Amino acid sequence: MNEIKIFCPATIANLNCGFDVLGLCLEGIGDEMIIRKTREKGIRITKITGADLPLEIEKNVAGVAALAIVAAANPDCGFEIEIHKKIKAGSGIGSSSASAAGAVFGINELLGKPFSRHELVDFAMKGEALASGCEHADNVAPCVLGGFTLVRGYNPLDVIKIESPSELYAVVLHPQIEVKTSDSRAVLSPTVLLKDAITQWGNVGGLIAGLYTKDYELIGRSLQDVIIEPLRKQLIPNFENVKNAALQYGALGSGISGAGPSIFALCKGQESAEKVAYAMSDSYLNTGIAFDIHISKVNDEGVKIITN
Repeated sequence: MNEIKIFCPATIANLNCGFDVLGLCLEGIGDEMIIRKTREKGIRITKITGADLPLEIEKNVAGVAALAIVAAANPDCGFEIEIHKKIKAGSGIGSSSASAAGAVFGINELLGKPFSRHELVDFAMKGEALASGCEHADNVAPCVLGGFTLVRGYNPLDVIKIESPSELYAVVLHPQIEVKTSDSRAVLSPTVLLKDAITQWGNVGGLIAGLYTKDYELIGRSLQDVIIEPLRKQLIPNFENVKNAALQYGALGSGISGAGPSIFALCKGQESAEKVAYAMSDSYLNTGIAFDIHISKVNDEGVKIITN
């Protein structure tokens, strides 16, 4: 195989209580990439559509991630990369991680899969660091592995995949504004109150327990963020009204997707998700800001080959 076309899914990171450690993978929302082997060694990005992003390898998250896996594999060939962006940069649903994950997945496939999917997460994090200023896996892990992922530790990297309850749906409202990850990290406090940390730990444990036991009420009770959301919500117009509308119309929980500005809600069942999507959309109309709304099941596969 000398060429591969791949789908690189969007993701929701943090999930309220799990800053930098929790994420989930979405269906039907994502970028496409084409990667080819070349006789000449090295990496080249030959084409980017859908976004104004640099072709220079060291300035592009896909390029940096590709360099990391190539340095480890040391193949006797090079690679050309085409990136077709459908996830807007700064949207809060893993635009940079989709590019980074897609690059390492595609190169690994063309090399005969010398690395496991879990090992690919580490390479993809190198690209993610270019976008956010630090290596974190809460987006790249679910993008590569699919489902929900828990990053138990970073040194060494230890990622656990969790299968999603079958009736769980995500709704994502994406305002057409940009919030850079680096800016959203700048508003965070380096210290937290002990009582808030205890609340957050309890919610992370509750959410993980709820996913494993398929206890939707427990999932909902655990989707609470007392540390990050209070500081970041000021960056997202009409956030509180949208969140309250989602909860009022039956969402299990709602919050900021990744660094924002996207707002997500988790729901039990498609019918509930459709009602919540309507309520969130209706609540955002009066801002005058254009937005997209997505309803998605949790994607258990992650980044994958496109065969058609």
